[in-house]
Order: sequence, then structure tokens, then C-alpha cells
Amino acid sequence: MKIQQSAEDYLETMLILEEKYGYIRSIDIAKHLGVTKPSVSYAVKRLKESGYINMESNGPITLAPPGRKIATRIYERHKALTAFLEILGVDSETSEEDACKIEHVISHDTYVAICKYVNANSDIRIENFEEE
Repeated sequence: MKIQQSAEDYLETMLILEEKYGYIRSIDIAKHLGVTKPSVSYAVKRLKESGYINMESNGPITLAPPGRKIATRIYERHKALTAFLEILGVDSETSEEDACKIEHVISHDTYVAICKYVNANSDIRIENFEEE
């Protein structure tokens, strides 16, 4: 299923926050993405309606299995692309920013080739990258 880049960004952010804090709050999403709380409220509503997240009124946000699958795929791409750009000599801040842009548009074949390159040329190990 194809979803918009902004939805992928929200789901990836939710996964990152869940890993970091053990929970997901709207205010943390807004801060991480640099957007307003009303923007987060709108996105959360849409993601809930689409079955990507669960949330009770005023309760914590949790990733539903379809949302977790998308978030994990995007986050893994982000980490692999960041590592690849750093291997090429790009500074870490620029690597992070560029990886965030590239992760949404890169083909699966190119992503697999990059993962193989990173695995062969660094101490970083990227697993399960051949699954689409």
C-alpha cells in the first residue's frame, strides 16, 4: 500500500519516539518534526482512520501492525542511507537530513545495492534489506 511521504514521516517519528521514551505523545511528535500541535492532531486523526495507529481519547498513541511495518521499513532505510552517506564522507548532520529526503523516493533495487555496499564497507550491519 502506497502512502504519502508526510504519513511515512509521522509513522517513522512515532517509532523513534516509542524506542526512545517507551511511549508516543502528540507534543513529542510536534517537537521532533517541527510542526504545530494542530498539524499533529490532523495527521493522527487521519492515521487512526486509516488503521495505522491506535489512540483512545487523551490516551497514548500506539502503532498498529500496518503502521509499525511502514515505520520500521522507513526507519531502516533512513539508518542505511545515513550510514551510506557518512561512508562517502558526508557530515552526520547533512547525512541525516538527506537520508530523510531520499528514503521516500529511492527504488528498492537501489536500496538493496546501498545496503550491500554498507555491509561490505563498514562495521555497520544492515539486516533484512532484501524484503520489500
